[in-house]
Amino acid sequence: MENLNKRFENIGLKAADIMLPKKGIDLGKWAVVACDQYTSEKDYWADVDKIVGSAPSTLRLIFPECYLEDGDEEKRISDINRTMKEYVNDKLFDTYRECFILVKRTCSGTSRWGLMAALDLDRYSWEKGSTSLIRATEGTILSRIPPRKRIRKDAPMEIPHIMVLISDEKRSVIEPLAASTDRLSKVYDFELMKNGGHLEGWLVDGENDKQVLASAFEALYGKLDPSNPLLFAMGDGNHSFATAKSCWEDIKKNLTEEQRKNHPARFCLVELENIFDPGLVFEPIHRVLFNVPEKVFLDELAKNAKNVDLKEVGCRNCIAKEIANTDAQRFGFCTSDHHVVVTLTDPSANIAAGTLQKVIDALIAKGYSVDYIHGADVTDKLGSEKGNIGLFLPAIDKGTFFDTIIKDGALPRKTFSMGEANEKRFYMEARSIV
Repeated sequence: MENLNKRFENIGLKAADIMLPKKGIDLGKWAVVACDQYTSEKDYWADVDKIVGSAPSTLRLIFPECYLEDGDEEKRISDINRTMKEYVNDKLFDTYRECFILVKRTCSGTSRWGLMAALDLDRYSWEKGSTSLIRATEGTILSRIPPRKRIRKDAPMEIPHIMVLISDEKRSVIEPLAASTDRLSKVYDFELMKNGGHLEGWLVDGENDKQVLASAFEALYGKLDPSNPLLFAMGDGNHSFATAKSCWEDIKKNLTEEQRKNHPARFCLVELENIFDPGLVFEPIHRVLFNVPEKVFLDELAKNAKNVDLKEVGCRNCIAKEIANTDAQRFGFCTSDHHVVVTLTDPSANIAAGTLQKVIDALIAKGYSVDYIHGADVTDKLGSEKGNIGLFLPAIDKGTFFDTIIKDGALPRKTFSMGEANEKRFYMEARSIV
């Protein structure tokens, strides 16, 4: 076992002591979607609150971002930490020691597979130009870390929604386990709320399975450029992972080298997913500008390209067709009056998200506001409200994703998402961090 642990340690990985709700707890009420979803739709979260009621739920352990500006942050964080301790003291969990959990998520007619595992925060960096083994794929917004940190620094456990990508074209890591579920012990199987689909999980704790996993990960690691090895790329939840890193940096200052080696806070529980899983779909994250006159937006856009060509189309579906699979830099926008496809010549950034981010940053500096939206339908609805502008971005090619990060560094923040809002990871597993 010691040799196996060392093999995992060499690639920044660890089998985790994973906590799951005990039998009898309603998992349909326990699991809720990631806190950074439906950020402009308080009605969604109000409905979740009604569904959950007084039942044990991860809703009571998270801070939905739609409430960040409500002025009750301290109370919310205090309630979260208190509830976490109550759940632990009330022995709501069964703990599965030194294991992985194989996850199957079925939603919108497709399924994707994942593997719950702990990653070494000492092998991660969000810094620009990083060549760390575990790496941010988008720009990290440092202002989003403090609220999360105020929760985690006093928390007895973590409840992650983090999804991390591996590039396994031969499908050698997760897929062999997915083909062997008949011999694994199922630990949960239930319907998620609010059109979230279905979630299943199997315990992976056998010595042979761990050996096979270690060999598969080592094979991926062995193919990497030693000077720029990217084995684990952040998919969703980078700011939560960055928060865990920040907390660990604070904690380890007061530890000896020996204490640092296996301290629970050194690691963060995540769901690993293969970027080549056909059920994993990359969706662009769109934007909505609020109370921005169209002329103000277009004037700012003109500063970021040699030429801006505008083409009116009938609807958002027409935009999607025009901006997909093209070498030109294109995006779309809508207002209360029309839908438009934009083609840029000599833009100021390599991808549309980068060009638009420069425009957005300039508008924010002038006092305007923006929200980042998962889902074209919501973008269309909000963008079509009088005074607003909805911005539709093209999808990122996941086949060249890892190479792009290695060559060009992190993408502009909020460039992509793995699925629509209802398809995002729901909170389920927990892990002690004290």
